[in-house]
Amino acid sequence: MIPTTNRYITRNSAILGGEPIIIGTRTPVRAIVELWRSGMAPEAIPTSLPYLTLAQVFDALSYYSDNQNEIEQLIFANRVPNQFDSPEHIRLGESGSKLAATVWDHDDFSDWEK
Repeated sequence: MIPTTNRYITRNSAILGGEPIIIGTRTPVRAIVELWRSGMAPEAIPTSLPYLTLAQVFDALSYYSDNQNEIEQLIFANRVPNQFDSPEHIRLGESGSKLAATVWDHDDFSDWEK
């Protein structure tokens, strides 16, 4: 393990390629950050991840605050592409995404010819 300056954060080259994780878990700092950025209050995160303490969550957010570029790169590198990331959707841009969403949500196509 490679300690960091944060009490609950470490790196282990055998876990997730050495990215920052919560000590004693395989939970990466980026996972905590993504939950927080999705609107989850830090106090609610241990409800979803009950093996974490509130102190560990706040330490992960503190690590993120001090190392934003690194964590942002990890989030980007590990993101799961969504259904609108195909080359055709990228070519069509936002209008293509709106069209796809409209078609997906539309039940009755009879009014489309009007």
